[in-house]
Amino acid sequence: MKNVTDSCLSWGYWPSAGSFGFNTDILSTNLINLSVVLGVLIFFGKGVCASCLLSDLLDNRKQRILNTIRNSEELRGGAIEQLEKVRARLRKVQMEADRFLANGYSEIEKEKLNLINSSYKTLEQLENYKNETIRFEQQRVINQVRQRVFQQALRVALGTLNSCLNGGLHLRTISANINMLGSIKEK
Repeated sequence: MKNVTDSCLSWGYWPSAGSFGFNTDILSTNLINLSVVLGVLIFFGKGVCASCLLSDLLDNRKQRILNTIRNSEELRGGAIEQLEKVRARLRKVQMEADRFLANGYSEIEKEKLNLINSSYKTLEQLENYKNETIRFEQQRVINQVRQRVFQQALRVALGTLNSCLNGGLHLRTISANINMLGSIKEK
């Protein structure tokens, strides 16, 4: 211990008692200088004590944390509210989509049935046109056959008449026809 005291005494320069100075060397600072510095610090630093500063810092930090938590809670509440609005909108859109889907399927079924019915009607009309065309063609063919048969019969009859008729028979037929016309005229 004596070595430490000797070293403290030999290191620094001790000012004379008549002067006042501030010694920054802590090992050579005397007790009076230390007490003066501590007194000044205590006198001027009454309101700035370490525990007060620490409590103020902690209070400020606490308030910032509380404000941050409060803001976070408000933002969370707003986010939950928006989420509920979005969920409600999603449910509404899903219901509309389901309704459109159901209506779409029913509309498709209606259109399908209308198309099938229309096709059946068209096929029925085509069948009727076909039958009418067949009847018309049959009637036309029958009329053509009748006409040919009549023409053939007429040719045969004319041929028979021309071959069987001689001049006298021809005159008698003409006279008989004239007499018939005359009797019709008189009546």
